[in-house]
This record gives sequence, C-alpha cells and structure tokens, in this order.
Amino acid sequence: MTLHLTHKDQLINYFTSGCKPLSEWRIGTEHEQFLLQSGSLKRFPYEDKAGIHALLESLQTYGWEPVLEQGHVIALEIPYQGVAITLEPGGQLELSGAPLPTLHDTKAELEAHMKQVGKLIKDMDGVMLPMGTDPLSLREEIPWMPKDRYRLMRQYMPTKGKLGLDMMTRTCTVQVNLDFANEVDMVAKMRIGMALQPLATALFASSPFLERKPTGYQSYRAHIWQNTDPDRCGILPFIFEDSMGFERYVDYLLDVPMYFVYRRGKYIDALGQSFRDFMAGHLPALPGEFPTLKDWMDQTTITFPEVRLKQFIEMRGADSGPLEMLIALPAFWVGLLYDTAAQDETLQLIREWSVDQIRDMHVKVPRQGLTTVINNQSLQRISQEVLAISVRGLQRRAQRIGTQDESLYLTPLLEIAQTGRTIATKVVEVFNKMDSIEAVVQHYTHLFSSKNSFNMAEHAFSEIPPKTSGRW
Repeated sequence: MTLHLTHKDQLINYFTSGCKPLSEWRIGTEHEQFLLQSGSLKRFPYEDKAGIHALLESLQTYGWEPVLEQGHVIALEIPYQGVAITLEPGGQLELSGAPLPTLHDTKAELEAHMKQVGKLIKDMDGVMLPMGTDPLSLREEIPWMPKDRYRLMRQYMPTKGKLGLDMMTRTCTVQVNLDFANEVDMVAKMRIGMALQPLATALFASSPFLERKPTGYQSYRAHIWQNTDPDRCGILPFIFEDSMGFERYVDYLLDVPMYFVYRRGKYIDALGQSFRDFMAGHLPALPGEFPTLKDWMDQTTITFPEVRLKQFIEMRGADSGPLEMLIALPAFWVGLLYDTAAQDETLQLIREWSVDQIRDMHVKVPRQGLTTVINNQSLQRISQEVLAISVRGLQRRAQRIGTQDESLYLTPLLEIAQTGRTIATKVVEVFNKMDSIEAVVQHYTHLFSSKNSFNMAEHAFSEIPPKTSGRW
C-alpha cells in the first residue's frame, strides 16, 4: 500500500533518516561533460550513428543497464553499485558516482569512467570537453534530449530568469555529496558549504568563453546560474539563522513552486503549483490525490541552491574540469567537513562573515574570481588558509595508498591558490595567443582526453606558437 504524505513530520523524517554514524560516511562525486564531434566541434545529437543514443547502447557492454522513457534510453545504471550515467537537457553526459569510502576509490571510479567513455567517443570521432560552459555553440544549435521533465522545464525557465535555458543546455558542473551525523552536524556542514561555495567557484573556474569569445568572467557558468530562477537558486540566508534545522529546510522546500508530478510513466505539468496544496489534496494538476515519498524526493531535486540538502548534502558551486580537478573537488570538501578539528577551524574562519557579505561575494565571484574581497581579504589569500585546513583534515583521515594520503588530490588547488592562475585564466591566455577558440578547444580536449592532467596541458600550451593564418 502506498504511503501518502499529509503531515509535515513525514517530510522531516525523510531528512532525519539520512543521519549516519561516522563509520558509514561516504563520498559521492557527480560531474558533467560536453560531447563534441571532432571535426565540427558541434554537440553530439541524440539520434545518429555517432550520437548519444548510440553511445548509451555501446556503454551497456560494460555492464550498464538501460533506463527507458517512452522507448528512449535516457540513462544507464548499475543498481547494486548505486551509480548512474544520465543526460542533461543539452546532451551533457553526467556520471553520478557511487557512495565510496575514500578519495582513492573516487579516483579509480573517475578513471574507469573516463576510460570507458573516452574509448567509445574516440571510436565515434568525438571528444569530451570538461569545461564549465560550452564555449562554442549557439543556444539554437544545441539538441534537446527526449525527456519530458526537460520539456516542462524548457517552458518554465524563460518565465523566471533570462539565462535558464543556458543553464540547462550550456553548463557543466562537478559536485560532491557528503553525509552528516545528526541535525547539528548537518547545520554546521550546510553553513560551511554555503559560506565557502564562492571560494569553490573561484578555484574551479573554467568557463571564461561563450559563443567563441571571452566573456570577461572567470566562471560564466556561475553567472548563468545567478540568472536562472530566483525562487530556487543561489545563497539561502536562513541557513545561517538560529532556526535552521531539518524543519526549517522542509518549510523552504514547501514554498518552492513545483515543476511536475510523475505518474504512470509520465510527467504531469504542475508548474508553479504548491506542494502544500498537494498535501491537502488540492493540487490543481491532480485534484483529490496526495503526494507519495517519491513525490517529495522529486521536490528536493527541483531546487538548485549552492548547497542542497537531501539525505546527504550536495556541494554545487564548481565548474567541471579535467580529471585532477574532478578529484580535487571532493578532496577539498572532505578535508574540511569529514574531520572534526578541520570543521571547527573552518567554522571559526567564517564566523565573522555576515550573510550580506557572503551574498555579495557570491554575486561578484563569477567575474572577479580569486580577486574577490571579503573582510578586506582576497579569496586567493583565504584559499591558502582554507586549503591548509583541508590538507590537515585529509592527513588526519589517514586513508593511504602506500605512504600517500588523500591530501595528494589537493595539489592542483594548492598551485592555483599560490599563483592565482585558474584554468579560466590559463585558457584565456592561450586564446589571446592563438586568436582561435576552436584551436584552444581542440588542444584542450586532446590533452585532457589523453593525459588527464592540467599541469601537463599547461606545459603543452606554453609551446604552442602564435596563430599566423588559417584555422588550427
């Protein structure tokens, strides 16, 4: 018999059931990448011999099981591992990784995924582009994936923000999902995550281009998100209030307008309607019906704040990037949040930041990056202090392969914090040298598909002669 949700306590219990003892804390990493055709550098279509449907079919030889929607393969999963490959609206390929005990396991998972997809994409004469925004495609050139959920969102987004469709089709991110012990621990992690998300945006910035031109932004992806939907995006000030807890977050979700209800294999339009009305049996889309637990879980997915609470916590503020940056993102947050001393140090560091200062930093960081200032300190300076805390936290976790602990994976971030030169900075320098965004993208995708190292890529970039004539 289906359990109907009619009382707020049922919604709160969904979150409290996510509490776990330290021994069961895991690390779940998700990342998205663009798939481009090698010659034209256009995005992969869904239907084609060299298209996304064909890629999903080929990946099944590795043990992935198809997920169908109206006869279309729209995702893959390995249920017993808790891992999935899904499609974003414009065909961005997303790996939703398994909950893993160490960052060494995360590295192995990401390497295996890159190897599988990389081989098949190469056979299809394509490349993977690990950047925060698509630097080439016009919005109207991008194919839409055959998912009803995206059809509804496509209708709704232009009514709320001017860049919502760009968010759906022209952005890629990397995020990490982390566990919490109890309500107090959840609140501490949410506050640290919300306060430091602008710093993560600055460190991982890799999206300075749009439509073949520099935008003047370090993370144009973050700028897009700030112009998507004010009802469900950005910094949540109530996270820092004394009332913050599971119930307060439930109240926030109940006030976010709905997108849809999923029934009998179809998405039913509930755009702008109220989950509170749904619980009272008065939802216009389904009069007389009451929500199920699955409906509530869906409601938790249609909000997009910089830090999102489910039965775990999602850190959502970073641009996608090459392999070493995909590993660095979970390393950054695990070091800060999975060690008690590190968490306490970080709370002390952000203690004097006001909500207004955090929101101001959030607004400024897409353009200013590590030069953004809070409390008379640049984010570059703050990043050095925060990364030192994270290093110590990972060292105390003492999860080793041989003599090496997990702090190894912070190496690229330590370099960025020291030099102030992000991926965005470096690729703009290359663009200025070569005067060809196609050349930058082709070289970038080649290096990161084969080497998976930005340090190696930077060295190779330094050897590229200036463009003289013709296409690269």
